[in-house]
Amino acid sequence: MIAPLQKNLFTLILTLLSLSAFAQTGTIKGVVRTSDGQPAPFVNVALKEINKGTTTSEDGSFTFKNVKAGSYTLITTFVGFQPQEKQVTVTSGEVTNSDFTLSESSEQLEEIVVSDTRTLNEKTVDIGKSGIKPMDLPQSTIVIDKTILDNQQVGRISDVLANASGIYLMGTTGGVQEEIAGRGFSYGSSNTFKNGVRYNNAVMPEVTGLERVEILKGSAAILYGNVTAGGVLNLVTKKPKFQNGGELSFRTGSYDFYKPSFDVYGALNNSNKVAYRLNSSYENSRSFRDNVKAERIYFNPSFLIKAGKKTEILVEGDYLNDKRTLDYGTGSVNYVVADIPRSRFLGASWSYYNTIQKSATITVTHALNDSWALNGIVSYQGYNNDLFGTTRPNASSQLVATDGTWVRGLQRSGTDQDYYIGQVNLTGKFSTGSVKHQVLIGADQDKYDNTAQAYTYANPIASNKNVYDTINIYDLSKYQQRTDIPALTLSSTTKNPLNRTGVYVQDLVSILENLKFLAGVRYSYMESETANVKSYDDAFSPRLGVVYQPTKDMSVFASYANSFTLNTGLDINNNRLAPSFIDQYEVGVKNELFKGLVSANVTAYKIVNSNLAQSVLVQDIPADAVNKTNPQELAGEVTSKGIELDIMSRPINGISFIAGYSYNDTRYTKSSQYIDNSRLRYNPQHTANASIFYTFTNPLLKNFNVGFTSFYVGNRVAGRSTRTTVTNDTYKLMTLPDYFLFDFSAGYNWNNVSLRAKVSNLFNQLSYNVHDDNSVNPIAPRMFSATVSYKW
Repeated sequence: MIAPLQKNLFTLILTLLSLSAFAQTGTIKGVVRTSDGQPAPFVNVALKEINKGTTTSEDGSFTFKNVKAGSYTLITTFVGFQPQEKQVTVTSGEVTNSDFTLSESSEQLEEIVVSDTRTLNEKTVDIGKSGIKPMDLPQSTIVIDKTILDNQQVGRISDVLANASGIYLMGTTGGVQEEIAGRGFSYGSSNTFKNGVRYNNAVMPEVTGLERVEILKGSAAILYGNVTAGGVLNLVTKKPKFQNGGELSFRTGSYDFYKPSFDVYGALNNSNKVAYRLNSSYENSRSFRDNVKAERIYFNPSFLIKAGKKTEILVEGDYLNDKRTLDYGTGSVNYVVADIPRSRFLGASWSYYNTIQKSATITVTHALNDSWALNGIVSYQGYNNDLFGTTRPNASSQLVATDGTWVRGLQRSGTDQDYYIGQVNLTGKFSTGSVKHQVLIGADQDKYDNTAQAYTYANPIASNKNVYDTINIYDLSKYQQRTDIPALTLSSTTKNPLNRTGVYVQDLVSILENLKFLAGVRYSYMESETANVKSYDDAFSPRLGVVYQPTKDMSVFASYANSFTLNTGLDINNNRLAPSFIDQYEVGVKNELFKGLVSANVTAYKIVNSNLAQSVLVQDIPADAVNKTNPQELAGEVTSKGIELDIMSRPINGISFIAGYSYNDTRYTKSSQYIDNSRLRYNPQHTANASIFYTFTNPLLKNFNVGFTSFYVGNRVAGRSTRTTVTNDTYKLMTLPDYFLFDFSAGYNWNNVSLRAKVSNLFNQLSYNVHDDNSVNPIAPRMFSATVSYKW
């Protein structure tokens, strides 16, 4: 045991020695930026004389500590940019600053367009708000960037999501939208975002304006309130640049598909304060479905204003006008997909689904200092939809008979929606002793003004019933089809306003460099109205997680989060149901393998909704119940569990690949209405994805690349879930066949011109996306497309 005096003396000597050693060394700091002033992450920086290197962080900064006093050569290298060298002198006990601005040639810029050196675990998601690095986040994330979007020549969001495990289409109702789901739960409009703002996904989003797509799996309730379980999706559009440039392209393909588009950007009047970007596209096409066609116009302007050294203002607009034929597919007979040609259209020739969607968003970012930043967003979105056509096969008791006879009715509906949101976030980093904190404090308020119009059709020739005409789905020539467009009567206009307010706080606490805890909570308050019944709900959404990093290339995590969803049903006393609360558990391992060349992440999860809203059985409705028309109760339970694997590589000698697999099992684990342990509809138990692209380096084939993309979706069930206690129940489930999609792509770049070609669904697989049993939409057959573009 060291005596107190000796111990103090010993400590003093160690301190002096440490200070002496520090006094003989200094620090080098700097920031690397691109020529348009943006931070350049993941740039290699090295000290030539001592062979010591590092890479820049997300904000472009780098640091060398404990460098002996003297003169050194700093070298920066990055694919697509010219190497640079600078001489620096390190002075004992001082910090030497040395910044770089990368410069590029036109030839090298072509390289950077087709390469992304960041790995899966280096791509921070904006949708996470706090800027936590993926290796520090106890949650699974995926970023699908522009390199992948361009290489795969994506045309729809479903093409993009084929690169992420466990994310899939659960339906394409009416052939007019892509209903996305993950981990057994729908990614509805509450779970779909564009640039961090909720986005109505009842229309197919335009992909030509996308810079990347972000997926935050699991619970996001602490950040966004009442989002359903499974995850959230964020579409990030292209941003302004101070460097002048642009692209003009034209895509054509099977079934008279034509799509010109342009994208221009640069500094406004050569200013270093204001930059702009304008991208737009026009699409016109037929379909493999007879009489089905589509036309859409997209316009996406944006401006970036540098209001000061620490303040940026981003103004973004978005406009989409989408017109297409309403198409409920090939129909089904007694819960079996009808055996008719894939191309046969069963609706009225004039049926339509027209949508206009527009938005304006202002984002202000202000750096308070090097550690703290303030971010504010205000946004408006307008959504208007007009649906008019024949009813769905088998809907409203108008069933398709065994011989194929179907009495068609008419339907028309309108939707007008105005959505407003304002949010503010304060992010910061600080230390309490040796403990580091990365904090997020925020508040948001949003408002929906929803108006729905419903119409009725009464045919006087058919006793004022909703009867338009009769067809036979197996033989369309058997009956004469009507082609006139009757007038329908507006029967009701319903308003459903919704107001939400939330406040939240979150802290990533680094106890040690390799041991971190994430804790946070959100309080949400909501006011809503359904059928003239007002409701007031509130909820707390906690989040807890732990991350342990045994090495810098491995991260092991576990987390718990609680989320909630609003219920619109009324109980037996005509009171609005309380929200359903959902517990989510997640564990996983994130790995950087082969010196960071390959990311490989594995995640397991369990999600339990233990108070699921369901209908009260008729025999259980009390005689004195106020509401005897379909009252509901919180008495069911749904459990989702599964495992996901995601693999993504950096470009390795011209080769890059992505692979993934997911297993999901989502069932009714307790229900008075459905058979216990029965599967929820639309969710495949197995999905898998793989893609590989190769850019030739041989002089004879330079600038030529080829790629293969595949996606597997296991069998699913649709139809109508069987009830357990209803006499003579005729509901049945439909089993949908699994399918395997295989695409081939090839491209060639010559100076500023590029040519790409693609064959999708190479083996002409056939399967269906089905909603209930009344929108049976076949997947697209083998199709060809080609794109030529010019960049400057």
